[in-house]
Amino acid sequence: MTLPDVITTARLRLPLWTPEEAAAILAGDRREGWHRDYPRQDDRDAATMYRAGDPWGPRHIVRGTTALGSIGFFGPPEDAPDGVPEVEVGYGLVDEAHGWGFATEALTALLAETDRAGVRVRASVAPENKASIRVLAKCGFTELRGSNEDGQLVMARPLP
Repeated sequence: MTLPDVITTARLRLPLWTPEEAAAILAGDRREGWHRDYPRQDDRDAATMYRAGDPWGPRHIVRGTTALGSIGFFGPPEDAPDGVPEVEVGYGLVDEAHGWGFATEALTALLAETDRAGVRVRASVAPENKASIRVLAKCGFTELRGSNEDGQLVMARPLP
């Protein structure tokens, strides 16, 4: 089960982070081509889980030549209790990029690849994060699994 290094959509590119980029993000540095508000704290948190060469790791969300946020998984797929390989996704954008459909577009593209790999995807979201809940609903996350230890809603998207 693997994913391409770069996933593209009509408006976006989703390249995997390089080790150098992950180190820069972890340090809170910014690079040319990164939005002035990127990396965000969530991106720095994702960088703590970075493993070089892992196709299930974090990716930039790039529009044109500007990285606006990140999307990726919290590690490679593992078998769920029902035997289906499953992975957890996380994503986020700088504030200026909200409301343009970029998160939905990026997640939809990533889900097309996980579908090809036969991997189910889940997400954890704060109950007050209405925008993210809408993104997940638009992308087919219909299974509500309750809440995790942090009080976040856990939602899953059944494989097609």
